[in-house]
Amino acid sequence: MMFTTAYTTFFCFVALLCAFAQLASAVPVQGKRDVFDPPILYPHAGTVWKKGQRHNVTWDISQAPKQITNRIGEIRLSQVNQSIFPVILATGFDILDSRIEVEVPWVQTGHEYTLVLFGDSGNSGPAFTIEGPSIFDDDV
Repeated sequence: MMFTTAYTTFFCFVALLCAFAQLASAVPVQGKRDVFDPPILYPHAGTVWKKGQRHNVTWDISQAPKQITNRIGEIRLSQVNQSIFPVILATGFDILDSRIEVEVPWVQTGHEYTLVLFGDSGNSGPAFTIEGPSIFDDDV
C-alpha cells in the first residue's frame, strides 16, 4: 500500500511540474521579433516557365532585420490554392543571398503555380505557369 501511495505522489508531483512548465512556455516573449519574409520578385505574375529550364528565383532582402532566427532557406513549388507544398526546388541556401537557381520540374501543365520561400518565415510569390510537353506525348 505504501508503494502505491509513493508512486501516486511522485506522478502527481511530475504532473504539477509539467503544468508549470507549460504555463511558463506560454508567457509572451518581450522585445521585437525578427521574422523576415522577403517578397519574391521572380517569377512574377504572368511568368511562363518551360519544363527542364533553369531560372534564378529572386527575392527582396532590402528590409532584412539585423538579427534573423533562421537563415537557411528552402523553395517549394505548389499549385495555387493548395495547402501542401510537395516539390522542393532548392534547400540549404542562405536567404540573404537574394537568389537561387532552380530547375523547372516536370509537373502537370494547365495549372497555375506559386513558389513558397521558407527560412525565417514562409511566404508565397505570385502565380505563374509552367508549360512543356506532357509526359504522355510521343516525342518526350
